[in-house]
Amino acid sequence: MPELLATMDPVLLRLINDCQRDFPLCPQPFALLAAAMPGEWSEPDLLAALRQAGQDGLLSRIGAVFSPHTVGSSTLAAMAVPPDQLASVASFVSSQREVNHNYQRDHHYNLWFVVAAASTTAVADVLARIHLATGIRPLNLPLLREYHIDLGFNFLPEEQPGLCPASPAVAAMPALPPRQQQALLNALSGGLPLSSRPYQELGAGCGLDETQVLGQIARWRDEGVIRRFGMVVRHHELGYRANAMCVWQIDDASERERIAHLLAAEPAVTLCYERPARLPDWPYQLFTMIHARDAQALASLLEEIRLRHDLQQLPLAVLRSTRRYKQAGACYGHA
Repeated sequence: MPELLATMDPVLLRLINDCQRDFPLCPQPFALLAAAMPGEWSEPDLLAALRQAGQDGLLSRIGAVFSPHTVGSSTLAAMAVPPDQLASVASFVSSQREVNHNYQRDHHYNLWFVVAAASTTAVADVLARIHLATGIRPLNLPLLREYHIDLGFNFLPEEQPGLCPASPAVAAMPALPPRQQQALLNALSGGLPLSSRPYQELGAGCGLDETQVLGQIARWRDEGVIRRFGMVVRHHELGYRANAMCVWQIDDASERERIAHLLAAEPAVTLCYERPARLPDWPYQLFTMIHARDAQALASLLEEIRLRHDLQQLPLAVLRSTRRYKQAGACYGHA
């Protein structure tokens, strides 16, 4: 276990581990959580500890992970950046508010980032802006089909989940008007404020009251628009120090679907989805992400998967992450 985890309060770590999904939807969620924690935890104690976890880089935010194609629009993009320009180009890409993830990977296409905005037109505008500023045209690789997406990490396997209490029932409410939904989406991108009444504070920043915020988030959750609402952690700081985007060229659609289902069921695969090939430079259609404790474990997991499903003959590229430039919540509220 990394030094950071070894020095943190084990009860706090278990709470963060267990609350990666189903964070309480109630006016004072941190008071509810503190009351459920063993020992002498108060709401101020918990808030202070979570702020420190954020400063230490363990906790990215507390908030929503939206299902693809449910709100706004997003795409995965890649750029082949000359090494001597990589730092400046990566800095410019990260400065775009619509870019929420930006990574360097060990490949000719060495800069990979996610763009999220209110519409496909807005996403295209961001890519055009980046092209104009850098002179490098990004590959635009929108999601075509999802097979498995889950970036919740169980970093305390010896513990049994259960510390995160169930949310009180939230009264059903009509959906907010589209403009108010966009405002809430924008506000949610930074995560919940670490305060006694976070939903009230979140709403105050976008012209909504606490009841409206809780009702709309609950509606999104119940409709499957929000896939996961909870603690969003940073996998590298949790000890998952190696990850790779493994991309497969499978030109036959039925065979691609068959193999996608096999890979999606693998415990080591955290993401599995189809994106378009961009010939002649990018022939790959099936994307899988694997996270592991170290490079050796990552290589072993990938080899085991290939052998288990007899995939050794398939064209495969393994793009290992070498640097994280940006990791934040998606800003779907930006038009």
